[in-house]
Amino acid sequence: MTAISDGRSLMPEPLTPREVFLRLVHGVCEERWEEVVGLYAEQTHVEHPFHPLAAPPMRSLEELRAHFGVGAPPGAYTGHTLRRRPTGITIHETADPEVIVAEFRYEGIVVETGEPFTVPAVFVMRVHDGKIVESRDYLDHLRSAQARGQLGEVLAAVRHHHAP
Repeated sequence: MTAISDGRSLMPEPLTPREVFLRLVHGVCEERWEEVVGLYAEQTHVEHPFHPLAAPPMRSLEELRAHFGVGAPPGAYTGHTLRRRPTGITIHETADPEVIVAEFRYEGIVVETGEPFTVPAVFVMRVHDGKIVESRDYLDHLRSAQARGQLGEVLAAVRHHHAP
């Protein structure tokens, strides 16, 4: 917190890009979806450049809530349950104090099968006043789909998406 001369505190300091990233990946792993969405600015630009279906960028909290399944009815998600944690985290500071590049992996097990999985990722994030205003999330979507038991569906969608 920032203090004024008489000892009263003002507003807490905004989270640093490093702190925001760490809260993001741990929040995802612990499925704290409202908290995760709360890390983003009202107007944001989040894209997944390696998404096999060329998903459009998410630009609002509403789109992020849908992406993370916040408020979805019970039973809406039909994939496997994952128990995961972020590992191998390396955060690179850049010349721009708002931008970091974070390399990491989601590692864990598929609860239903006991199978281990690893999903490598690199996030390039811009954080302004403690909120994510831009993020390019490069991750292995096919490994993620495989862990979730949805690889067949994703491959079928890719074939359909790229059909003449």
